[in-house]
This record gives sequence, C-alpha cells and structure tokens, in this order.
Amino acid sequence: MQLTLEFGGGLELLCNSVKIHNVSIDPENGVGKLIMKDLLSWVRANLIKERPEMFMKGDTVRPGVLVLVNDCDWELSGQLDTTLEEKDVVVFISTLHGG
Repeated sequence: MQLTLEFGGGLELLCNSVKIHNVSIDPENGVGKLIMKDLLSWVRANLIKERPEMFMKGDTVRPGVLVLVNDCDWELSGQLDTTLEEKDVVVFISTLHGG
C-alpha cells in the first residue's frame, strides 16, 4: 500500500530531518487492511531514527502529537482503528514547542 507520511512541528528531526516520506507498506494481518496501529508500529521500526519516546508512548502517539489522515483529525475517524487506503496522506504534527 502506497502512503505519504508527513512530519512537522519538530517531529521531522526524529526522521533524519526528512519531512515527507513516500512509503510502501504491506499490511501485517495479511488481509489487505492496514490500520493506524499497524502504521505506527511500522513508523517506529522503519522511520524514527532517534528518540522514539518523543513520538510514541505505548502503542499510540504521545499527547501533543496531532494526527491527520487526509486532512481529517484521526480522533474523528477511530484513532488506532482508522483504516488506511491506497494513496492516503498521514500527517504527524507536534503541538509542543520549547520556549
């Protein structure tokens, strides 16, 4: 499945300062369905190069990380259970900034 992943608000620093990633991910469960929980595990294993604790806490994103799927807040579409489709755009933005 082809997806575009975007990192902003400082999260790109955890991915070698690359903001946009065009990725191909095979669903883990083998039935062709990819959910956000699977995507987050993949991102942690394959894209996050340093300090994964700044991006994730447990099996979800840390508080203060806004997640948009095709410009829609993932809280409106099921969070970890959000089903992803071919060519979806997933954006992760940190809303926490230093002073």
